[in-house]
Amino acid sequence: MDESLKPEQVLTDAKWPTVSLSSALAYARQTAGAHKAEALAGCLLLLMAANLLTTIARKTITNDETVLIPAAYYHLAAGDSQLVHELPPLCKLIAGVPLLFIQPDEVKPEKVALLTNPSERGWAYQENFWQDNSARFQTISFWARVPAALLTLTLGVLVFYFTRELFSARAAVLAVFLFALEPTVLAHGRVVQTDIPATFGYLLVCYTLYHYIRGRTWRRAALVGAAAGLALLGKYSMLIVAPLLVVVLLWLLWRAPQGGERRVALAFHACLAVLAALFVVNAAYYFHSRALTDADAQWVAVSFPTSFRAVWLSVRVLKRLVPTDFVLGIYWQVRHNREGHSASLLGMYSQHGWWYYFPVAFALKTTLPFLLLSLASVGWAIYRLIVKHERLFLVLIIPLVVYTAFVMMSNINIGVRYFLPAYPFLFILGGAFLDRLPALNHGRGAGLLLGLLLLCSVGVEAIRAYPNYMTYMNQLASPRPHWYYLSDSNVEWGDEVGELAEYLRAHGETKVRAALLGGYATVGYSGVEYQDALSLPDPEKPGTRYVAIGASFLNGSTVPGRAGLSDEQRVNFFDAYRRRTPEVVFGGSIYLYRMNE
Repeated sequence: MDESLKPEQVLTDAKWPTVSLSSALAYARQTAGAHKAEALAGCLLLLMAANLLTTIARKTITNDETVLIPAAYYHLAAGDSQLVHELPPLCKLIAGVPLLFIQPDEVKPEKVALLTNPSERGWAYQENFWQDNSARFQTISFWARVPAALLTLTLGVLVFYFTRELFSARAAVLAVFLFALEPTVLAHGRVVQTDIPATFGYLLVCYTLYHYIRGRTWRRAALVGAAAGLALLGKYSMLIVAPLLVVVLLWLLWRAPQGGERRVALAFHACLAVLAALFVVNAAYYFHSRALTDADAQWVAVSFPTSFRAVWLSVRVLKRLVPTDFVLGIYWQVRHNREGHSASLLGMYSQHGWWYYFPVAFALKTTLPFLLLSLASVGWAIYRLIVKHERLFLVLIIPLVVYTAFVMMSNINIGVRYFLPAYPFLFILGGAFLDRLPALNHGRGAGLLLGLLLLCSVGVEAIRAYPNYMTYMNQLASPRPHWYYLSDSNVEWGDEVGELAEYLRAHGETKVRAALLGGYATVGYSGVEYQDALSLPDPEKPGTRYVAIGASFLNGSTVPGRAGLSDEQRVNFFDAYRRRTPEVVFGGSIYLYRMNE
């Protein structure tokens, strides 16, 4: 540099590169052209993000979130996983992160300290949590659900990459399109619950396992184990990945000599995967396994009276490997499944459900075009597998069949959301089928037109259902009210309470007699007094100007039993309201009736 020049002259005289708007746009077009599939999928997921966030802003928290959101904050702030330990902690961990920044008022210890039962403490804590933070109810309930939406979008990214690796970039975009516009995914993609975390974990296990089978290294084995641990933290039912992984390992061990592999190396990989899974599970509980208490022993004795010794021994052994609350949570779900859950299907009622419940629920709760596409794509995949010997389809067919068979054996038939872990495989198969549809039977024009019609129909249904995805049912359910076909979270979950309260306030009402899932916990924070309609001797004489009945209570399956009330009387407790015309229906889930004055 010329020493005679001053520094400011250097800066002034230097010729800095300039970037014009046209060159920037050209670069952007070039980049987008090189990554067209990623750009299209990204746009679809951005549209989905806007959908989820606007729905979060419009909908109240669900019945389960009234408990899970306070438990999420308690888990992160206090490091205690006992609240709602019957559910694994992944959904709580992510929901609690925004609350660390909001810093809600903490529940006074004396309000819950005298309660020794974890379940009782959980309900006491959540009740006091919302009372102590009533002024920030909307802020807390909004931000606690944002991480659930982010996890859903991450699931969409995983669907894209998995589909592209198995088939093509175009098939991946089509799979993301189906994913981003599916009503059940949009309904539960914003909810703090275990369904989306389990769906993400199950697909991640299959994705990492696919990579491991293609190239067996210790790093990929560790990733399989970590994915399995994450799936277990999503939902206890993800224990089904254990036998799935064992079967794959045995198959690899059997074939090892043919491929020139050492079985001892595969055994090492298996051990590494187990250690990785255990590490992930324990990390979620801060590597802490609390001591067993007398209350725990009493619960096991009551829950498993005929096998108390065996169960108690297994709890004491397993707590040395995984946290105590993780083990007890698994047994809580085992008991729940054994006892069943009051449910309804097509006007029938049962405590232990029906083996065909989830196929029927899926047929009613998804859009007709996606239903038809799912059936066609699964049939096409089986054909390609059996006739054309394309073993690639095993990667999708096996986990789909395994999970479907597993969930059909469940005695808990309270929501199609339990079937969500099977959905990504249908999206992937659907995307691949649509990608190849124009070339099938050499009918390119007809196949392309059919594919476009299917995609347009899916989009139209998603727009038509917005934002009431939770209660969505397709045209097969048009002859009767939706609560006739299904109950519980399929038709009502408490997220319409805000609209109910707003309507009542606009009509000068400050109280409502109601029977709503979760409504008792949230109506009060919307400026309306909640009076329990279930406590009335005669539900037709409420003593208020308005009565609000949730769709699931109109169905009758969620009406609790009581002394002197037969099952028939229980499910028909609100039968008089079934024949009345409501003044307004909120989101298809809350029926509001004006009483005669």
